[in-house]
Amino acid sequence: MTNTTAGPEVGAGLLIHEASAMLGVPAPTLRSWEGRYGMPTTLRTPGGHRRYTSEALSQLSLMRDEIVTGRRPPDAARRVRALLNDQAPAHSRITHILARSTARDADAIRAALEDSLAELGLASTLDDVVMPSMRQIGTWWESGQCDVGQEHFLTEVLRGWLAKITTLAPPVESDRWVLLGVGPRDLHTLGIEALAALLVTQGVGCRLLGSRTPVRVVVAAVAANPTAAVVIVSHVPTHRRPAIESLNAVATTGCPTYYAGNAFLFPAARKGVPGTYLGERLGEATDLIRACLPTEVPPSGPQLGRTPGLSLTALAS
Repeated sequence: MTNTTAGPEVGAGLLIHEASAMLGVPAPTLRSWEGRYGMPTTLRTPGGHRRYTSEALSQLSLMRDEIVTGRRPPDAARRVRALLNDQAPAHSRITHILARSTARDADAIRAALEDSLAELGLASTLDDVVMPSMRQIGTWWESGQCDVGQEHFLTEVLRGWLAKITTLAPPVESDRWVLLGVGPRDLHTLGIEALAALLVTQGVGCRLLGSRTPVRVVVAAVAANPTAAVVIVSHVPTHRRPAIESLNAVATTGCPTYYAGNAFLFPAARKGVPGTYLGERLGEATDLIRACLPTEVPPSGPQLGRTPGLSLTALAS
């Protein structure tokens, strides 16, 4: 989510009308979330007025974003509490990474990621540490707990770490590639970069098509590459229709199609969409894709002009 206007200083806490304006959520809804789901627990002035701290605003941002995807408020509240649960196994890792991003300590972040990789494996590190960290820092920025520079810093550190993993990946097992893109109106690509890292570490060659991938680019890429499958991701429900246009265009080529993202979170959003829905976890998505790939032996001899497993084409920042 992009916030292009400067809001009020949070300081000791915003009044409810200020929090409502910042979050784009009506004040009665904020009262309802607190009363029904305890989300969040707010401070009170001596006169009994609610005060929304940066922490409270962060919780509400997460709650709002869960509901925007189509989740019912009780389910959204449960997911937010699970993400912020300091007893969860990955919580200390997320907290450490966010703290090190505040200090702009790239080495410490990379060390934490390597430690998580060794203990949890790549799939769990991405699903339970990396992606929640990015989600949390996005809400920090919106609620004024960090600046956009910190968000960009952490994104680039994570992107560099993923690039290292893909560089050290084993040779591909097939001469056919998986193409990964986002919908024509979708900007963020870290999710498909993470999915590509998982695939290449398991011997699957990938090409990334970049942000806001036009339909013509997807179709041209299918025609130009020995393509085993295409994955299209869209996170914003209002961007779903252009993403479906891409999936329909790929389907006419006969190439297997997969899709994911919050825009397709609920069954109603997937009705009539061609291809296979990959779910919410990268590890499970990787298993679904690999199960449907043809088993081929890579050609012998050098493969000029190729990386061992991942080709970054038009990767967006």
